Amino acid sequence: MAQNKLNMKMKIKSSHGSNLKGIGSGAPVRLNKYLADAGIASRRKADELIKQGLVSVNNHVITDLGTKIKSTDRVSVNGNPVKMNQKLVYILLNKPKDYITTTSDEKSRKTVLDIVRSSKRIYPVGRLDRNTTGVLLLTNDGELAYRLTHPKYEIERVYNATLDKNLTVQDAKKIAEGIELDNEHTSPCEIIINPKNKSNVILTLIEGKNHEVKRIFEKFGYTVKKLDRKYFAGISTQGLTRGQYRHLKLYELQMLKKFTGLY
Repeated sequence: MAQNKLNMKMKIKSSHGSNLKGIGSGAPVRLNKYLADAGIASRRKADELIKQGLVSVNNHVITDLGTKIKSTDRVSVNGNPVKMNQKLVYILLNKPKDYITTTSDEKSRKTVLDIVRSSKRIYPVGRLDRNTTGVLLLTNDGELAYRLTHPKYEIERVYNATLDKNLTVQDAKKIAEGIELDNEHTSPCEIIINPKNKSNVILTLIEGKNHEVKRIFEKFGYTVKKLDRKYFAGISTQGLTRGQYRHLKLYELQMLKKFTGLY
């Protein structure tokens, strides 16, 4: 996998325990899931839209995040009717530096949607820091995006990190076993140290906490100078230069759905 391709040899590893009914079926579903399935936004972003009073059901503004709706309900966002029958889009981007992984930015900074052009309303699956590069998926498939980012599905994320100094074996072992990080315990993970340059490491995580890689190394006194996501759920940017993107191939989409229990 990624480790072999990167020709890393010093390996420190710790083990870990490693058919939905939609609104079309007539079963009530949560409003945020409906919005995600319609390609409006991720579930998390949909919750924000609901809390802001921008979502109405049958002409009534809804702010309760637990609201469930039926197939006969009329849903609008910011006054625009929501339609469910749309084509699903799955795009892989080799994210360059200096781009924000959001659909818009209040500071008018460049976002990944300034690179990826689509006739459909798409959004990033999870987040990468502004200066983090590598694998980023974009889609309008709300259920798949939700599952790819939810910790319970243990989706692997493989990062290549360049530190400001050599990583010691002792620190690597502690990280591999899992550490306390802001009152949370990180899951066991795998670290591979480049024997020719011990400041260069490969880190495989399954949770995707906010700024997790940088926070892990900062706890031990290291600064991450460069961070590149090499793999996400088995998908790599092989063949894509920085800033290039393409639609996922069928076998890649099938793999993602298998990993998340949708296939």
